[in-house]
Amino acid sequence: MMKKLLASLLASLAFVGPAFADAVTGPVEKQATNVTAIVMFLAFVAATMGITYWAASRTKTAKDFYTGGGGITGFQNGLAIAGDYMSAASFLGISGLVFSSGYDGLIYSIGFLVGWPIIMFVMAEQLRNLGKFTFADVASYRFGQTEIRTMAAFSSLVVVAFYLIAQMVGAGKLIQVLFGLDYWIAVVGVGILMLIYVVFGGMTATTWVQIIKACLLLAGATFMGLAALSHFGFSPEEMFKQATEAHPKGQAIMGPGGLVKDPINAISLGLALMFGTAGLPHILMRFFTVPNAKEARKSVFYATGFIGYFYILTFIIGFSAIVLLGQHPEFFKPDALVNGVVDKAHLVSGINGGTNMVAIRLAEAVGGNVFLGFISAVAFATILAVVSGLTLAGASAISHDLYASVIARGHSSEVMEMKVSRMATVCLGVIAVILGIAFEKQNVAFMVGLAFAIAASCNFPVLIMSVFWSKMTTRGAMLGGWLGLITATVLTIISKAIWVDVIGNAAPLISLNNPAIISIPVAFIGIWLFSITDKSKRAEQDILGYEAQDVRCQTGIGAEGASGH
Repeated sequence: MMKKLLASLLASLAFVGPAFADAVTGPVEKQATNVTAIVMFLAFVAATMGITYWAASRTKTAKDFYTGGGGITGFQNGLAIAGDYMSAASFLGISGLVFSSGYDGLIYSIGFLVGWPIIMFVMAEQLRNLGKFTFADVASYRFGQTEIRTMAAFSSLVVVAFYLIAQMVGAGKLIQVLFGLDYWIAVVGVGILMLIYVVFGGMTATTWVQIIKACLLLAGATFMGLAALSHFGFSPEEMFKQATEAHPKGQAIMGPGGLVKDPINAISLGLALMFGTAGLPHILMRFFTVPNAKEARKSVFYATGFIGYFYILTFIIGFSAIVLLGQHPEFFKPDALVNGVVDKAHLVSGINGGTNMVAIRLAEAVGGNVFLGFISAVAFATILAVVSGLTLAGASAISHDLYASVIARGHSSEVMEMKVSRMATVCLGVIAVILGIAFEKQNVAFMVGLAFAIAASCNFPVLIMSVFWSKMTTRGAMLGGWLGLITATVLTIISKAIWVDVIGNAAPLISLNNPAIISIPVAFIGIWLFSITDKSKRAEQDILGYEAQDVRCQTGIGAEGASGH
């Protein structure tokens, strides 16, 4: 079955490859067929299909499917976490933000990164000792299974859905701009590949796809950063000096306030990015793939190093692009040129494909057509790896949390649970493709922010309070979690991102662009209030169960792999 699927997919890709340049219509800027990029893309697909075929033979049980058998090392898992976390939004988006806004583009880099020490020092060990397959195992450890797992599963699915849409649209636009392939064909192609990785290979295949992608991305970004710096004699000071001279905003790009001018919005965005990282279901799932808590901590240590290094590179890429791209008029629209030279005033607004294509254009500027092909393939691989992890997290929320634990009340067989998981994967893949196509013309930047805000407003408060507060009860966790989830969603809907930009109203109902500064406190206050006012017998059991939970949290006694702790 896998061999036939692999052969037919490669044959179809080989068929559409030569037609890339002629397939697209519409206002998107097309690029001539890049044979190098197509060959490298096909090589990546072939390699990962081989991994999936190998992983399928090893995926026999639910533990194999969800966690790769729990035998992945800390270093491998750290690379896989980095591969899962360094999305297209990071690679293409942050370098584009630095290119357009300068220093202020770092708010996303810093925000994405600072969540990791919280996970490493506060949560990694507890997650591995308490959990089995999903973060809901941890959140519901001493509480009512039905209430908490239902809330956690819905929160996970909302986060996964918004994250998935953004990635699918990003994939479609990237391939449309780079290769001239029809948008809908690109989205469907991503969906098919993602389904094959997850349905047949489970976590093992997904992990190795993420590891390969992380290595390729780190190598490509390193070469790009060093090649760009070589134009300034490897002097960051010279790079910044020339960037301020070339940028329309001049010296202003070296100070804050260029991207987020309102302090309240800046704090709210920072809170969402920092605490949202510690609540993303597809990231938290990765802690159950290692054999014990020691390896879980190692995973976060390595992941933090890889991710931090990568964000330093995006900063170099963004600033060097300000200088180097201006020397290539062919990267700009005709109206951005004056006598064949890039007009300084149109440096940011005139680039073909928009600022999200800055990293791609810089790859061509410093490494020619071959390196452009490599980076193009890596950017697409980045999206594939992230959507595979997201889909697996969504499928596990449906099969393990909703079906096995709530509907079947713990009496389902592993075979049935895996069957439900694979069915859920197919359904999620189809929904992701449909939504990706439907949202093609919408501004989807708010979706990633909403995903982080919801993770920070629901998943993170419930997780952290369940582990560290002995008086938390089932009612407090459930109502506080739902309050955070609903508050974050409603506030985002009535903000400018959706109320004006998507729905088309004249003005937003609130001036806040990210809800975290309100929704996170609402969740914590809700958990506290509804717990201390809960006098039920269930609440007594919840509080009495904390001591046993704390012992397992701190020692790993009773957890799988405890002997290796």
